[in-house]
Order: sequence, then structure tokens, then C-alpha cells
Amino acid sequence: MRLYMGLIHFPVYNKDHERIASAITTLDLHDLARLARTYAVKRLFIITPLEDQQLLARRILTHWQVGYGARYNPDRKEALQRTRVVATLQEAFSVVSQKEGCTPIMIGTDASDTKDRTISYAQARRIIKNNEVVMLLFGTAWGLHDEVINAMDRVLVPIKGRDGYNHLSVRTAAAITLDRLI
Repeated sequence: MRLYMGLIHFPVYNKDHERIASAITTLDLHDLARLARTYAVKRLFIITPLEDQQLLARRILTHWQVGYGARYNPDRKEALQRTRVVATLQEAFSVVSQKEGCTPIMIGTDASDTKDRTISYAQARRIIKNNEVVMLLFGTAWGLHDEVINAMDRVLVPIKGRDGYNHLSVRTAAAITLDRLI
């Protein structure tokens, strides 16, 4: 399986639908790394152009990869070793392209319907099972900005609850998504 994940912190929307950069949270780093390890995702990219946020993420990763945390919790170390901080989606895309020797298919996630390029989980599962290189991208805050969505090859159908409520945390949405795909 040649699946990669990205957690995008810029550009994303805030609650007023403004283009922003969101802050990194330790919960996202830990939980998404553990999720990626559980489902054999090759690499989790944390994507932010903000240097202070990159430093924060790298400091947390260093603690758990080589610091006291690595000795304290080897399972967490193993999961976080799959995590890499990059400044842009293009940088993550380039890393994957170079490693795999081909252009990855970029599949975005969005809580709203983008019908023109929307694919079902079954269709995405077939792409992954065909051993295509896939970058699965999640947005923080109130979701991926349209400029990111427009750069995607495909967008997964939104996760629908029972009564129309649609405001999952990125960690929850990622877990549901990977479980449906893998």
C-alpha cells in the first residue's frame, strides 16, 4: 500500500469562512501519527508555513522520537517516526513523488459536497488497492480552503451522521476515513 496522509494547517477556513493558518495541536500530532501507524500509512505530513508552528511540532516530535519520550513510550516513538513537518503541500507532494518515482493521486476531504470530483469510499478504496500512490489530505480548523480543494484530483464524499450534524474533529474524521478506506 502506497498511502500518505497530510494534515494541512494553511490555507484553511475559520468559522467566518476567512482564509487562515491554524495552530498545531499536540493531540493532532499524537493521534494522527498513531492512526497512520495502525493503518500502515507510509508517512504523515504536518503542513504549515508558520515557522513557530514548525518549531513547536519538531520539538514535540524530537521529544517522542529521540528524547525521554522515546524511552518512556516506544510505541508512540514508533508511530511518530512516520511524521514529517513541511512548509507546504507542494513540498509534501515533491517528497512523495521523489520517493515513489511517480505523481501521487491527491484525494482531499471536505465536509461539504464538491460533486464534480467527488468519489465514494469504494472508489477510493479501489485506487488504494490498485497500489496507486495516494496522498490523503485533511484540513484543520473549518476545513481545507477552496484553493486546496481545487488542487485535488478527487475529493471524498463527506462523512454523514444520522441527523445532518457535520462538525467532526479532524482526528475523528481521519479515523473514520482510514477505517472506511483500509
